[in-house]
Amino acid sequence: MKSEDPADHSLAREPSSPTKRTGKHLTLTIEAGTAAGAVVLHCQGRIIFHREAQALSSIVTEVLPSAQRMIVDLSGIESVDSDALGELVLTHMWAEAAGYTLLFASPRKSVQHLFEATNLLSVFDVYSSVPEAMAAMLPDEPQLA
Repeated sequence: MKSEDPADHSLAREPSSPTKRTGKHLTLTIEAGTAAGAVVLHCQGRIIFHREAQALSSIVTEVLPSAQRMIVDLSGIESVDSDALGELVLTHMWAEAAGYTLLFASPRKSVQHLFEATNLLSVFDVYSSVPEAMAAMLPDEPQLA
């Protein structure tokens, strides 16, 4: 991953090691980029096998300690299974306990409904877009009177 100026708010995408699942199932592809001093993981496909869920979790746990802040862009994810939900919960708990910021952005309706049905919206920080998640990470600036 190439380093960028944390003040640079443009998004630079750089492919990371994509996880691929062949056959009848869609491939899970993960691309990493940077924006506003945070790493953004752009996910495409489905997270429906334990191996795919672990691949996403591994990338988060490898990159987050040096980045400190990460957004997982779920806009390209069509479906998530119970293995993936469990892995996301464990990864989020680890990040929170370590003092890192891990946010989720842009879930499709089906994924949003799954988060609601499993009450994970009370656990995860989920935003409607990557820019909204980035804004949530920016420190509050003092207001002038």
